[in-house]
Amino acid sequence: MSVENPYEQLGIPENATFDEIQTARDRLKQEYSNDPKRQEAIETAYDAILMERLRMRQEGRIRVPEGIRFAEQRFSQAPPSPPTISVKQPPAWLQNFLDTPSRADILWTTGVFLVLSGLVGLSVEYASFALALGVFASLYFLTRKERKLGRSVLLSLAGLTFGLVLWGVCSSLLTTQISSLPLAGESLAAWISFVVLWLVSCFLR
Repeated sequence: MSVENPYEQLGIPENATFDEIQTARDRLKQEYSNDPKRQEAIETAYDAILMERLRMRQEGRIRVPEGIRFAEQRFSQAPPSPPTISVKQPPAWLQNFLDTPSRADILWTTGVFLVLSGLVGLSVEYASFALALGVFASLYFLTRKERKLGRSVLLSLAGLTFGLVLWGVCSSLLTTQISSLPLAGESLAAWISFVVLWLVSCFLR
């Protein structure tokens, strides 16, 4: 086969239609299915003919059907988009309680509870007072979000209760160790409760 004459390589006349070109190409590729070099030559001849037809179309000499795919278009096609991964959403009732705070809200809430924690660190006598302030702070932050005082009270009290229960569990598991800690008892209870109240204030509503 002559490389310079792609029509002869496909065995078609130069005035062959696009259907005849594609039919000849498919037939020859099937005939030489076990000869990679011959298949590459057939594909090269097919691309050369299509490029020539494209040039003729741009010059207005022929009209090309819309379904024809030219050689340069084979490499410019966008890759297939990856399959979408469906993320399971939490139930609706849980979404009603969850919140996505802004960075400023998190920093402001964190600052308040850090100040209260520092107050407890200064003296254990301030633990109960600081804990009460922490509940009011949580109540304030929750009420500010959706103006629902009843829900805010329940969430704040639930956070305080959970924090104290969590402290009770920790103290029972570390009975011998916790008694020797210099910051045991009310201070530790306040700090654990502050962590829970901080989580409630930031991420619930």
